[in-house]
Amino acid sequence: MDHLQPALGRLAVFAKRKWVGCAAVKILYKPFGVIAGLIAARIGRSAFKSLWSKIDQADPPDPTTAEATMPKVVGAAALEAATMAGVAAAADRVSARAFHYLTGFWPGKKKQEEADED
Repeated sequence: MDHLQPALGRLAVFAKRKWVGCAAVKILYKPFGVIAGLIAARIGRSAFKSLWSKIDQADPPDPTTAEATMPKVVGAAALEAATMAGVAAAADRVSARAFHYLTGFWPGKKKQEEADED
């Protein structure tokens, strides 16, 4: 990792300059997000297939399959959605932390915005 320090140092200086606005940093972050999304999709699919194989020996049913029961179809869809969402959130967080580590700049919001109560 020591051989990367000169390049990483230049990137950190570039990201911290005052003229680099939020839009420019988001453009720098895009490759991290795209790569993380592709990796998350593969891991999520694999995790879902592994979880589903513990529930049922057959493949998850399609919603339009005539022989599939409603609980099995809805359960498979809910498990797949939860698995994919969890893996995607973890990948987003890891890629944001990696970007922050490399550049010293956090690519997203600093604080959670409070919901407006009307």
